[in-house]
Amino acid sequence: MTAVAPPGHPDAFSGWDGSTAAAREMQKQLAGKVVLEDDFGPLRLIAGVDVGFEEGGKITRAAVVLLDAETLEPVAQALARIPTCMPYIPGLLSFRELPAVLQALDSLGQVPDLILSDGHGIAHPRGLGIAAHLGVITGLPTIGVAKKILTGHHAELGEQRGDQVDLLAKDGRVIGAVLRSKDKVRPLIISPGNRVSLATAPQLVMRYVTRYRLPEPTRLADRLASRRDEKRASTQQTMSFE
Repeated sequence: MTAVAPPGHPDAFSGWDGSTAAAREMQKQLAGKVVLEDDFGPLRLIAGVDVGFEEGGKITRAAVVLLDAETLEPVAQALARIPTCMPYIPGLLSFRELPAVLQALDSLGQVPDLILSDGHGIAHPRGLGIAAHLGVITGLPTIGVAKKILTGHHAELGEQRGDQVDLLAKDGRVIGAVLRSKDKVRPLIISPGNRVSLATAPQLVMRYVTRYRLPEPTRLADRLASRRDEKRASTQQTMSFE
């Protein structure tokens, strides 16, 4: 599969010729538009975004779950399934996944006050992970909630829930936080995507962590994107026939 300029939001990939070199250059340009200050009002609706794949990677499946920010009860959800537009290339995840994500957001019917996206914000080699790309394109406040480090290093992290240390770039800049969301579980890598500060991003993530490792918005989006509930139901049905 070769990279092709994907469909989607008219501004998301405007001017991109489909090449990896042009994609990296676009990331550098868009990274300069990221706002690393708290610029959001009352949080009433928050969204979680995650992406999975079907048919051996041929179909990109993006899930968006909208929650009440106070009760964390799901309010709405949306799925988008489109042909996968490019192969997996480290550091260019947004070019592979954003077309489906934007389509799912458009079909949601409501605009979230904050988006938590599976993946990185500015904790990215060129400062534009999928959460940052999404935030710049939509203009919405976004936070990246990743499961592993893409770039950067950090000091030793404590084992207790809420422990965190700075994630540092090679030049010593703080680009995110390594956050222990539950006692003695693998930490999350938190970085602002847009319109959220470095200090506030992990605080907001912890606000939405319940008894699971992932915060509720991305946990529910992950379930929907990965078809975990469907697969579990199918397995249970198969067992019942045996």
